[in-house]
Amino acid sequence: MLDLTYTSPKPKVIAGAKYDWELVIGLEVHAQVATNAKLFSGASTGFGAEPNSHVAFVDAGMPGMLPVINEECIAQAVRTGLGLKAAINLRSAFDRKNYFYPDLPQGYQISQLYHPIVGEGEVLVEMGAGVARRVRIERIHLEQDAGKSIHDMDPHMSFVDLNRTGVALMEIVSRPDIRGPEEAAAYVGKLRQIMRYLGTCDGNMQNGNLRADVNVSVCRPGAYEKFAETGDFSYLGTRCELKNMNSMRFIQQGIEYEARRQIAILEDGGTIDQETRLYDPEKGETRSMRSKEEAHDYRYFPDPDLLPLEIEQAWVDDIAAHLPELPDAKKARFMADFGLTEYDASVLTAEAENAVYFEEVAQGRDGKLSANWVINELFGRLKKDSREIGDSPVSPAQLGGIVALIASGDISGKIGKDLFEIIYTEGGDPAEIVESRGMRQVTDFGAIETAVDDVIAANPAQVEKAKANPKLAGWFVGQVMKSTGGKANPAAVNDIVAKKLGL
Repeated sequence: MLDLTYTSPKPKVIAGAKYDWELVIGLEVHAQVATNAKLFSGASTGFGAEPNSHVAFVDAGMPGMLPVINEECIAQAVRTGLGLKAAINLRSAFDRKNYFYPDLPQGYQISQLYHPIVGEGEVLVEMGAGVARRVRIERIHLEQDAGKSIHDMDPHMSFVDLNRTGVALMEIVSRPDIRGPEEAAAYVGKLRQIMRYLGTCDGNMQNGNLRADVNVSVCRPGAYEKFAETGDFSYLGTRCELKNMNSMRFIQQGIEYEARRQIAILEDGGTIDQETRLYDPEKGETRSMRSKEEAHDYRYFPDPDLLPLEIEQAWVDDIAAHLPELPDAKKARFMADFGLTEYDASVLTAEAENAVYFEEVAQGRDGKLSANWVINELFGRLKKDSREIGDSPVSPAQLGGIVALIASGDISGKIGKDLFEIIYTEGGDPAEIVESRGMRQVTDFGAIETAVDDVIAANPAQVEKAKANPKLAGWFVGQVMKSTGGKANPAAVNDIVAKKLGL
């Protein structure tokens, strides 16, 4: 946890026609476990394969086929729980959730209702400098994913691809602690960041590897505080679930629309039906999908083919001992060790690869200067070229070399940008390029003084103006830098110009 003091953000307030309303949001995030094989079979989890090419007999629901637990899926769930500061249950169990889907051949989903593998945890969701929401995690359970039904390939038939069937999912269930659309998106983003650091989920929302069911309700101001004091859900409004949201932007838009829809119904004297709804991004609205099922509707019962899962504390402790440094801890360390602002530390720790790159650049060098060059020059150029940090033409050692040359005064910041461009496009060693191309900064005060004298002698009228208005001294500095090809030490030029003009 960050060693900083945070205040909680204010809840989102929406003005209705009659009253003000507040939002209450809880999320069920489905994260695909990063493993090579599925939860109960050895079939591949690779994305983009030919339809129905990654299907084992057990995935297809063939008679007599029995599930066998993939140990790595269990380990990944434990890692995720530890990363979310959650309790790990040494004994858990799998249940059958019975419902019909054409892309779920077994006719049931193997899940964990009564005894999940991970218990209560928490996530700190930063919403700005000094502002963060602490979101409680209720549980994480493992379950199988379903396949994919395809309805747009033929006007008369639907197709089924079972490649995803049986892929392991972690369902991360939050408490209703989130109070606005932006918080909901930031919460999903924080989960994604933590799991990517842990290597337990790649967070690819475009491929469906991370998606969320968003529970939205509205209440009058003050009602949530009564709920927080008593735990009585009757103080909160009836919730509706937005199913399978796979975009941060759509999550925000869907919540905003759904909240306003509920407010309009309530202010018109109606009641909210608890139901599952879909968000249509093209129309920007939600529509009813089905009435919200309860646990008894699924006829849950312990899966007879799977014994209760028992794990040893020593195994959990070993996993905990090998966890990487997580984003909050890394951010705090960057601020403490390198003197970075909270914003810069957040940018540099957003992705584990970015943090590793920066730390190699900053090792033994000026941390703030290193951060400026990584964020502004490198990240800016990579974004412009649609490149990831792993594809950077400039290595940490090369960028560190540029930073070192600037810090030592061998080159100016302006020359550094020229040098960065050369290395980005051509490669090479920064120090050697500076020497071979004569880019070293002029620090010879005698040479700089001569250049200043030449400019002053050639511009007597400008001298008089500068004496009357000292701000015009910058013109002389610019002329000297121009005459020296940008190689003169800017600080020395400023001092000598001021001295020569008597300012």
